[in-house]
Amino acid sequence: MAKKQVNEMSFLDHLEDLRWHLIRICIAVLIAATIAFVFKSFIFDIVIFGPKSMDFPTYKLLCDIATYFNMDTTLCADEFPFKIQARKVATQFSAHIWTSILAGFIISFPYVIYQLWRFISPGMKSNERKNSRGFIIVSSLLFFLGVLFGYYIITPLSINFLGTYTVSTEISNEFDLDSYIGLLRASVLASGIIFELPIIIYFLAKIGLVTPGFLRRNRKIALVLVLILSAIITPPDVASQIIVAIPVLILYEISIFIAKFVVKKESKNK
Repeated sequence: MAKKQVNEMSFLDHLEDLRWHLIRICIAVLIAATIAFVFKSFIFDIVIFGPKSMDFPTYKLLCDIATYFNMDTTLCADEFPFKIQARKVATQFSAHIWTSILAGFIISFPYVIYQLWRFISPGMKSNERKNSRGFIIVSSLLFFLGVLFGYYIITPLSINFLGTYTVSTEISNEFDLDSYIGLLRASVLASGIIFELPIIIYFLAKIGLVTPGFLRRNRKIALVLVLILSAIITPPDVASQIIVAIPVLILYEISIFIAKFVVKKESKNK
């Protein structure tokens, strides 16, 4: 039986199609998560607890910079003054499961995007499908860049600030495993999503909700929003917020050029 054309598909047919795409996504994430589950030592000792060690490359770089400018910093210490503990019976097993799922999602992200593109692409025109062939590659690249930025920049800055912050010498820092992993997870995923800004702007410009003029006029508002966002996902010190805000502002400027390109191309096709 021939496959129904997109314009002949009912609402229930679309839901059925979406269901199968979501099932494929879940299977892909599950397979990648299983692989991550097996490589427990690498995921936890190298990746998860990497930013806890002062040998982490980010700390070395920032320590060298601080030393060069004769700045007093905690980035040149031998070790962090805190310990990570598990205070519940199932904490370590639960952390193993959910961390594996997170790793599975990150690893399989290109396939996730591919399945989502397969769901929405039938509704596009032939020339639009042709022009969006690089969507999977670009969106995956931006996501992975965001993940790396969150892991190598935001996470170390957050751990360094919060791990060394103290209100009294009478208090010792002993962080729960869930809290530590939650900080890393939030930093990595938030950065990965933020770096998708050019892709989001592309589709918003495509449907006419955003124009280059709108983005230019609201540049000051965007700056304030970026600073607020930076304050949310980073520790409350100015240096960390500026470090995070700079790449986001660069992405915003890139998004203006993308919106300009889309609007110009749409006007030619009319």
